[in-house]
Amino acid sequence: MSRDTIESDPDPEPDPEPGGPRSDPADDHAFFGQPRGLLTLSGLEVWERFSFLGMQAILVLYFADTVAHGGMGMSAGTAASVSAAYGTLVYLVSVAGGWLADRILGSYRAVLWGGVLIACGHYAMAVPTAAMTWAGLGLISAGTGLLKPNVATMVGKLYRTDDDRRDAGFAVYYMAINIGAFAGPLITGWLGDHQGWHWGFSAAAVGMTFGLIQYVAGRRHLAGRRNAAEFALPPAAMRRAVRLIVLGLLAVAVLAVLLAAAGWLTMGRFVDLLTLISVIAPVVYFAVMFRSPRVTPGERGRLRPYIVLFLASTVFNFILFQAYSTMMLLAASNAETTILGFDFPAGWYASALGAFEVALAPVVAALWVRMGHSQPHASNKIAFGVVLGGLSFLLMVLPTSGHDNDDYLMSAWWIVGSYFLLGLGDILLETSGMSATTKLAPRAFASQTMSLWFLSLALANGIQAQTVKLYDDVSKPAYFGVNGAIAVAAGLLVIASAPWLRRTMHPVH
Repeated sequence: MSRDTIESDPDPEPDPEPGGPRSDPADDHAFFGQPRGLLTLSGLEVWERFSFLGMQAILVLYFADTVAHGGMGMSAGTAASVSAAYGTLVYLVSVAGGWLADRILGSYRAVLWGGVLIACGHYAMAVPTAAMTWAGLGLISAGTGLLKPNVATMVGKLYRTDDDRRDAGFAVYYMAINIGAFAGPLITGWLGDHQGWHWGFSAAAVGMTFGLIQYVAGRRHLAGRRNAAEFALPPAAMRRAVRLIVLGLLAVAVLAVLLAAAGWLTMGRFVDLLTLISVIAPVVYFAVMFRSPRVTPGERGRLRPYIVLFLASTVFNFILFQAYSTMMLLAASNAETTILGFDFPAGWYASALGAFEVALAPVVAALWVRMGHSQPHASNKIAFGVVLGGLSFLLMVLPTSGHDNDDYLMSAWWIVGSYFLLGLGDILLETSGMSATTKLAPRAFASQTMSLWFLSLALANGIQAQTVKLYDDVSKPAYFGVNGAIAVAAGLLVIASAPWLRRTMHPVH
């Protein structure tokens, strides 16, 4: 990847659009003390997560279900691996999404077109054929790659760097994400269990459509809403870039079809290829940013501690994403689906994670506001999150131990307790991580640095796509115990690095 393909001289900031937000949106306190635009962006994320995680909650169950029952007939390990590979693709594409926003589309249009692609993908998955399932997953991957890094960057633009409301604002934003994460699996899980998997996918399509309507209706409150990218390529370079993108996509599609027809591009090899790319991409991207002449020495110094945060995010999300794969398979096969006499679909377990984050996010946000400058350093918040993620897996060692076969059923409260620890860890890590990313990002790589944060999610999924293959081959206590212990150890290492991180992460506190 040449430096010229992802960098250009930044254009000066244009004036706000007529009728747009005030020149300094950080002075806006209209939404419960937060900028009004936070309501618009949070509302979009409610519906985007409703659709994405609603579909994710039943995807691995759909893959593992029998063909006769409307599923894909995969083994549990293969279903989890393919589901993780899909997650890898989603977050790998976010790098391109950040670049397109910075250089061609602008954040507002990147998010808009990303939402359109996501909605089209979910509508495609509502059609009960394998071909439409794979086409839908491809569209959702492309759309999420455009939407996710750029909507988070737009949240960061609502605040000054030294605004103490920033972490609290990201906590509110993350609470909105988890309202969708809670509601989505409830709807899709019930439809998938009672009406068929593709009915669940259709509910996700309707949810994303609502999100797009809400986003367009509230666009006037967004900071930096412009018709052009903030660091747009010169016209000639932009035309060349568009041609290369179109031709590149066509070439990749043709090559994939030919390799699949020749029998070389199997599902297993595709998963392995995505894992390899998920490892190489962040290494290359960090190297490009460190070598860029557009990155100042001060910005370069803040990228070094960011590597530690990146790796911490990778470890935590390796655990988190298994809430929708191995944990969901465990819940479907070895956990009761009854609480206090009420029966529920296994897919509803995924809603427990969202419910805990909805309940805990405002508590965390209020705590950070109350503590102000005395709140824990961002690196410690992230480290505590990683430790909690590891503990959520270590907890599962207890109910899965001491069984000679897989016919046992554990109490539902074990899964709920694990998701409680995971949800609290997610709030601590993701809100602080996204907030730190917007503050540590070099100015010429604003959206792309958020894409780099999402590359940690791609790497987590890429590693998961390989390790979950062992789910059928090793004992469950060993599987959950080893993965959980590694995460706890990683969190403790970040805590041990806190003095260096505090010195090098200015202005993050």
